[in-house]
Amino acid sequence: MFPTPAQAPSFAAAELPAPVPSADYQACPVTEIAKLLGDKWTLLVIALLARRPYHYNELHRSIEDLSRRMLTRTLRSLEADGLVDRTVHPTIPPTVEYTLTPLGESLLHPLSTLADWAVDHAGEIGAARAAR
Repeated sequence: MFPTPAQAPSFAAAELPAPVPSADYQACPVTEIAKLLGDKWTLLVIALLARRPYHYNELHRSIEDLSRRMLTRTLRSLEADGLVDRTVHPTIPPTVEYTLTPLGESLLHPLSTLADWAVDHAGEIGAARAAR
């Protein structure tokens, strides 16, 4: 049984045209954040930065198999979206430190909810995949 619109979570209750125009889907803020979070390294970088600030090299050493190029791209994307702050310290050589912005920190609660759901249902998902 499907919930009534008043009972449904906002994600499921949003009105959608039929068919959904491609341009509307591409411009949707939910689609944008899903693309960002679907990137291979984004969630791990956010999880590490949620614990404390990291210098670039320290962050690179903290993630196995992550190339410098991909780390740079991931950090630039997160910075462009306002989720990560990059601070250059005037040392010799200059050191760069990354931290979550308040906007990035505000994402931690919904990500934690999704992560908890994934852990709680991993067995069911695995069983459903195995049954196919």
